Amino acid sequence: MGKASVKKHKNIYQLTREELGLSRAEATEYLPDDPDFPGMPGVPEYKLVKIENGTVAVQPADVVAMAQRYNKPELRNYYCCNECEIGKLDTPEVALDGGIHEILVNMAVVLKKVNHNKVRLMEILEDGQLSADEQEDFDRIYAELEQVSATVEALQLWCEKMKIKRKEV
Repeated sequence: MGKASVKKHKNIYQLTREELGLSRAEATEYLPDDPDFPGMPGVPEYKLVKIENGTVAVQPADVVAMAQRYNKPELRNYYCCNECEIGKLDTPEVALDGGIHEILVNMAVVLKKVNHNKVRLMEILEDGQLSADEQEDFDRIYAELEQVSATVEALQLWCEKMKIKRKEV
């Protein structure tokens, strides 16, 4: 393995590679075209250097390749939430730090809230109008639905990691 970088402000792509203990050369050996993902290009070393140094905008295909090869699907979520203009609007940011137990507890909590409020949501939406007296309840329920979305995304990413680990065995 090569010498560790002393750069102060490392981006997520460099931090992820270093967390895996890979030099850039080793990472690009690990990032060639993958027979399991035909048509998905690898990331050449010169481009990985530029991505990690922030001198080139990372492209979606590069993020997909790194996420797949590093078994870090959360890199895609990070990209969508922080670097993609559309994703910034639509993609819930998730963290897998707490593991599956935290994800499942969050899922139970948010689904209970939504189930509790489903009748109120139907009442609000019944006439196709949102009146001033319905606004507060609607905003609260909408926020709860965003929590459901983020929790589902976290569960999907966790399952994807498990699926990839299963393939490796």
